[in-house]
Amino acid sequence: MTKCTIIGLGEAGAAYAEALAEAGHKVTGFDPVAPSTPAGTMRAATAAEACRDADIVLVLTGAAAARSVAEGCLPVLAAGSTYADFTSSSPVVMEELGRLPGEARFADVAILGPVSALGAQTPLMVSGPGSDAVAELLTPLGVDVEIANGGPGAAMSHKLLRSVLMKGLASIVVEAVTAGRAAGLEDWIREQIARQLAGDGQAVIDRFLTGTAKHAVRRSREMQDTANYLGELGVPAEMTEASAAALARIAAVPAQEAALR
Repeated sequence: MTKCTIIGLGEAGAAYAEALAEAGHKVTGFDPVAPSTPAGTMRAATAAEACRDADIVLVLTGAAAARSVAEGCLPVLAAGSTYADFTSSSPVVMEELGRLPGEARFADVAILGPVSALGAQTPLMVSGPGSDAVAELLTPLGVDVEIANGGPGAAMSHKLLRSVLMKGLASIVVEAVTAGRAAGLEDWIREQIARQLAGDGQAVIDRFLTGTAKHAVRRSREMQDTANYLGELGVPAEMTEASAAALARIAAVPAQEAALR
């Protein structure tokens, strides 16, 4: 049985607390605002109190609280314990937190999926001295835990790179489907999106990389026309306008390089 502390008992924190308690671990939690306490969790009055005698601390607060939580909890943790920060703090902040005074092994943990859908089994990437402890605790719960090379900040670097794709792709899909609905073509655009997302992913990546640079001028103009059309439909076109601007920038690169020769 591992003595686990969960700091932050919102949706994600509650999911991990319940899963760990069901697995037979002793779980203590702290959250100054969460209205309820997960089943099987003993709620402490302060974060420091929750961390005393803990084998591992899982921090699932917002990123804005990451530093203050670390400064309050790390001093009370004993040598051999683990402090795992699940917040979406930047890689630089994770590096700084990993250098704070304390005896606990620090782990930078990146959540690679929607906890709202997958709960405590959402895939994770972890880096830093406490990585093995996080994997040993959560892998038996059915969590796919990947350990990244490097110290604190390495896992979050991977997550933010993934976010360029996942959050950007989600925004583009929302914009496209909204436009399709406004044009009376939602089923058709959904089929087009599904078709593009299927098949040989690496081939699609290579096609995007080569085709975008080669046809940037034409595609920039096309995307500006697309943005104008979305305006006529009364649909927000932030992603389309951004694509037009990005393609115009890419198209200008060869001309700039030629001017320097």
